[in-house]
Amino acid sequence: MNIADIRAQFPILSEKVHGKPLVFLDSAASAQKPDVVIDAMSQMMRSQYANIHRGLHWMSERATEAYEASRNRVASFLGGAREEIVFTRNSTEAINLVAYSYGSLLKPGQAVLISEMEHHANLVPWQMLRDRVGIELRVAPITDDGDLDLDAYGRLLSDGKVALVAITHMSNVLGTITPAERLVTMAHDASAKILLDGSQAVVHRKVDVQKLGADFYTFTGHKLYGPTGIGVLWARRELLEAMPPFMGGGDMISSVTFEKSTWAPIPAKFEAGTPAIVEAVGLGTAIDWVENIGYEAIGAHEAALTEHALRVLPEVPGFSVVGKPKERGGVISFTMDDVHPHDIATLLDRNGIAVRAGHHCAEPLMHRLGLTATARASFGIYTTEEEIDTLAETLKRIRQFFV
Repeated sequence: MNIADIRAQFPILSEKVHGKPLVFLDSAASAQKPDVVIDAMSQMMRSQYANIHRGLHWMSERATEAYEASRNRVASFLGGAREEIVFTRNSTEAINLVAYSYGSLLKPGQAVLISEMEHHANLVPWQMLRDRVGIELRVAPITDDGDLDLDAYGRLLSDGKVALVAITHMSNVLGTITPAERLVTMAHDASAKILLDGSQAVVHRKVDVQKLGADFYTFTGHKLYGPTGIGVLWARRELLEAMPPFMGGGDMISSVTFEKSTWAPIPAKFEAGTPAIVEAVGLGTAIDWVENIGYEAIGAHEAALTEHALRVLPEVPGFSVVGKPKERGGVISFTMDDVHPHDIATLLDRNGIAVRAGHHCAEPLMHRLGLTATARASFGIYTTEEEIDTLAETLKRIRQFFV
């Protein structure tokens, strides 16, 4: 994999920030977009855009074909059937769909189990379900190194009251990659369904939902080098068929009278209104682009970057890595003695370096770690070791400024 050739496909990487070359280390928040995705979306809008599923004219039929081709592409990408792919705005909406729709089938006395490292998107919807339906919300702890405590996870499942596990496949804060197949097996052994939030994981590794054995899987397009406004829920066919609709409106109905409505077959039942047509095409293109490079090459590159970062960054005086999980992706949260994370991010920005600072939409995890905030560097396919070296040298200067 030639990184120079990869970088040349991302026009934004030639930009300067405050007169300095852009060093973009915030891909876990949202990844940059290659030319091929930008061009596919532009071409769609320039030459064959129309509303879908409703028109009998040529343009509508071509737009429908493009939209549904992207659904087929996502199904192949995950290893599911096309009828099991529901397009949403993002992973947050996908999780909310499950919490609202599948959650409506749960009863008081049943429980949903999450972990301490969840993004708010995989926490708040379950709190809302608890308040609406009366289920119990259980939280599996993590170890001090940032791994899921599997013994505690097993104990929380042991009474048979957990109806659904909802857990991250990869932490957006710690970079922890959870042992998904084992979590699925343990959940199923306890007669629970399981949802995996794959928002971070699908960027870094190949995901096969059949191999994982999960019941629900979610991810978002904008972290996978695709556009914003498009996400995916994969769910087993029998679950989608049993679930009531999430929203009502056009396209999700079979028939409507003033007395009652009947629902369209899946997945249309969960896609009310005009969807993100162009964005779906962009997502399909992004998946093609990623798979053309190959996850083996991507994984090797990001593993080398992470190893390099964990070697050079701790050489910065006062630098501390947050979390030491057994298996991690290209996400490193950190603190520096006597320098607030917000100051770190602000001063790095003045040097053209983009990192994240704050609680990263994971406030309960910050409380567990005894922190109010961290800075976070996260890597993409376009990140280089030289950029990590630039980060390290700039952090040394920031440290000197404060001390």
